[in-house]
Amino acid sequence: MSDFNDFNNPQVAKLPKHLRQFIVEQHYEKYTPIDQAVWRYVMRQNYSYLKHVAYYPYIKGLQRAGLSIEYIPNLQTMNDNLGKIGWGAVTVDGFIPPAAFMEYQAYKVLVIAADIRQINHIEYTPAPDIIHESAGHAPIIADEDYNSYLSYFGSIGAKAMFSSKDFELYEAIRNLSILKESADAPEQEIAKAEKHLQIVAENMGEPSEMALLGRLHWWTVEYGLIGTLEEPKIYGAGLLSSIGESSSCMKDDVVKKWYTIDAINAQYDITKPQPQLFVTETFQNLIDVLESFADTMAFRRGGAESLAKAIECKNPATAVYSSGLQVTGVFSDMGMNGDDELTFIKTTGPSALAVEGKQLEGHGKLYHKDGFSSPVGRLNGIVLENQSLAELQDLGIATGKAADLTFDSGIHLTGTVKEILQHGGKTILIAFEGCTVKESNGNVLFQPEWGTYDMAIGEKVVSVFNGAADKDAYEEVTHISDKQTHKVCYDEKTQKLHAIYKAIRTIRQEKRDYEQCIALFEELKTEHRYDWLAALEILEIIYHKKLDTELEKELRVYLELKAANEADHRKLITDGLHVIENPVSQLITEED
Repeated sequence: MSDFNDFNNPQVAKLPKHLRQFIVEQHYEKYTPIDQAVWRYVMRQNYSYLKHVAYYPYIKGLQRAGLSIEYIPNLQTMNDNLGKIGWGAVTVDGFIPPAAFMEYQAYKVLVIAADIRQINHIEYTPAPDIIHESAGHAPIIADEDYNSYLSYFGSIGAKAMFSSKDFELYEAIRNLSILKESADAPEQEIAKAEKHLQIVAENMGEPSEMALLGRLHWWTVEYGLIGTLEEPKIYGAGLLSSIGESSSCMKDDVVKKWYTIDAINAQYDITKPQPQLFVTETFQNLIDVLESFADTMAFRRGGAESLAKAIECKNPATAVYSSGLQVTGVFSDMGMNGDDELTFIKTTGPSALAVEGKQLEGHGKLYHKDGFSSPVGRLNGIVLENQSLAELQDLGIATGKAADLTFDSGIHLTGTVKEILQHGGKTILIAFEGCTVKESNGNVLFQPEWGTYDMAIGEKVVSVFNGAADKDAYEEVTHISDKQTHKVCYDEKTQKLHAIYKAIRTIRQEKRDYEQCIALFEELKTEHRYDWLAALEILEIIYHKKLDTELEKELRVYLELKAANEADHRKLITDGLHVIENPVSQLITEED
């Protein structure tokens, strides 16, 4: 992306092309006065409660990340501040694929959804939004132990193997969250999407590495507690950004357990409050648990069990030979001997070869467009990758010479050596012309008319991980962000309500024209009976300035009647009144 904006932030500047494709512009001007009021309401509520239960001093954390209680954060300001602690931030459009999300974390870049929740989802939103991502994750990012865990989690998560079901689930969740946050989605569309998500979720089968890691992420980064079982503090972003659950989670009916590797067995439902939460004594313990899980993963284990995960995934993955050669493609078959050791591997469709994460010249997915297959193992007991050119010649393998090779697995190859490729002191690839490759049972794996046979060299497959070895070379980089549109057309009535919110903010900030409040309240009562937040904001001004006891009384009665008659708004109004009477500005000075 030639017009890529890195905000003069070193971490954002380092992002590779395949991650840049998800970035969208923030379009700060699109946030309406109601959006700004929603941010302010949630942040005041959060702070009022979280000062007692958040692990990290909330306001100091917000300031270090370039956030304020008053305004939706500006991405440039956030990057200026986060850059000082070695992090960055970008805005994306809603849910992005989990592997990409993890990789951003590995690059020490916070992914922030550009949108903000609608006022009717003010307590909790099914879609990622700027409140969750910035007010949840950013305030604690200054803690060094925590941000080490976050970036390390990202580097492990980016390699986790998916199941084909995980891809279906991601699509179903993204689809539903977009529908739920869209103002005009028909109810039957939402119901249909909910039903589809339920069917996919109920038929997931054995959880994949990514699903299990997703649980560890959920119980730590999103819903984690730290300290003691009796008096834990919140550090999870899902709790820090939910004005409902951050208070209810501390009640005794939410079970508190010590955080261990057993947390991978605890499933979660993103649509309901959590019945249990996990407490860690230290952030180091989070890294220890992650490390012990990583030891079970395909990228560290390799072998047939890991390749089986790649075949089930039905999406591009990478197998790494012990020689260092990396084979990327959609794996479709493998051979095994009696000891369950790999004898050959096969991909279907566009495939590519790389070493140390860089694609080998001439071995991209256009060249290997129909797939790739190659033996794994020793040749008559000899580890081929360790042989020098002279030693290979002694084995009858030399450029321009006919070769006749039989692997320990029984795979037999005849052909003329075209090229021998070495890297880092290891033989990684031998190309043959006029080549025939057969298994011991006579099954043909390659025949001369198919062209050049590129044979990967390696005694074992030592690692298997999700995605391509050289992502920028292999992946189709489509400028997703070019397709985003941020234009919402508001009707005349909504625009008038925006004007009321804007006028209230101006009065509060400029500390004048208080007499306007009477007319604004009259307009609210007659034209916008469904709105509750603007009346709260007017009451806040009148109450603190002790301006008009009659108007104050009328506003209180109006809001209390609303709370009594509108179940959806009851808690929101009651909580709003509480913060007006216990102002945030006084609380901030207490923390300092």
